Amino acid sequence: MRRLTGWGRTMPATTEVARPVTVDETIDLVRETSRTHGPRSRGLTARGLGRSYGDPAQNSGGLTLDLTGMNRILAVDAAADAADDGYREPTVVVEAGVDLDTLMKVLLPFGLWIPVLPGTRQVTVGGAIGSDVHGKNHHTQGSFGNHVRSLDLLTADGQVTTLTPDGPDADLFWATVGGMGLTGIVLRATVALQRVETAYFLVDTDRCANLDELMAQMVARDDDHTYSVAWFDAVTTGERMGRAVLTLGDKARLEDLPPRLAADPLAFSAPSLGTVPAVFPNGMVNAMTARLFSEAWFRKAPAHRVGEVQNITQFFHPLDIAQNWNRGYGPGGFLQYQFVMPFGAEDAFRRSVELITGSGHYSCLNVLKRFGQGNAGMLSFPTPGWTLTADFPIKPGLEQLCDALDQLVLSVGGRLYLAKDSRMRADTFATMYPRLEEFRRVRERVDPTGLFTSDLARRLEI
Repeated sequence: MRRLTGWGRTMPATTEVARPVTVDETIDLVRETSRTHGPRSRGLTARGLGRSYGDPAQNSGGLTLDLTGMNRILAVDAAADAADDGYREPTVVVEAGVDLDTLMKVLLPFGLWIPVLPGTRQVTVGGAIGSDVHGKNHHTQGSFGNHVRSLDLLTADGQVTTLTPDGPDADLFWATVGGMGLTGIVLRATVALQRVETAYFLVDTDRCANLDELMAQMVARDDDHTYSVAWFDAVTTGERMGRAVLTLGDKARLEDLPPRLAADPLAFSAPSLGTVPAVFPNGMVNAMTARLFSEAWFRKAPAHRVGEVQNITQFFHPLDIAQNWNRGYGPGGFLQYQFVMPFGAEDAFRRSVELITGSGHYSCLNVLKRFGQGNAGMLSFPTPGWTLTADFPIKPGLEQLCDALDQLVLSVGGRLYLAKDSRMRADTFATMYPRLEEFRRVRERVDPTGLFTSDLARRLEI
């Protein structure tokens, strides 16, 4: 038995863990668990690198399948030869335990790029599908599930079915994308790729004086760039509330690079500052440190800069430089709260920032983005609107702040992200996700005894 938590280091689970390394081993484990599954058993759940913040990848008292051993890249089709219509997209076929960091390093020398990257590369392909992860380009290119061309799903009966977005089992495909592992285990996937000339990005950076200026800038400029994201200050109140650093980016072409980079344009280095030790006490993020951090982060950014060449780590994954950075919150852990509110609910969105900045709960790592159109995923999170992410250290009173935010999000038809959640109630979830009953019908069809489950599934009564 092992003790597991999510990335927030809260809500520990004691679970049996198995780590299959082949498809056959995984099928055998599912079939054996299914044979002994009954009303008193706790079923099984799949787990990748454990980067979900709460409890969707843990299974207290049951079996957790660690799929990181299923980590083979099976085929890369660079699509060098055009199809009859003049274009054939490149693809990669991978096992579900392949992480995006490894995949990126393999693909870049071929001039190939993963179309959607979340805020860390330390995510498996299976986890990216189950959470339908999104990145800085959602407003232009959607979430990860939009780029999955097929997947092999192992269901509770021990059978493997190949699913496609528009095939005969399309409903099961779209229940699996964003379905948090509750329809079965993704064994393999074929993912569409993009071509790139370089491993660099051209980035525009602007400081915004407050939340209103930030939102106006994003409305005016987002659609002109592939990537857009803002860090905002969740500590400062008054006229400077929500002051921010907005970054807008596009893939750099070879001609955009200075000579020293153009000599090896597809080189990718992942610098590391080492591993954060488990020595930090609770309370390291407090009023003083949060204000100091927010001031420094805002001031270090240029007031206005256009066309800066940045590498992948600079632009996408600055936190990946420090391994186990979540330890900086201390042993009490932290809660990441992410919601989306629809366009047109800007007053409620501003009120949410006012609630946070006036709450006495301090978050340093805050992100604001605009989502584009969602996909057909029944439990997929992204929907057109404003999405906000904030990290709060665990301390008394945090639940009351989150409850108040929940009600505000509910009042305008918004929702919370399951991959970040650790405390939402079942009735709140059911209201936020109107396609829940449709998802339940598909799940009941392929897993009538509820073999695939998790702590999150039980908590939210999925």
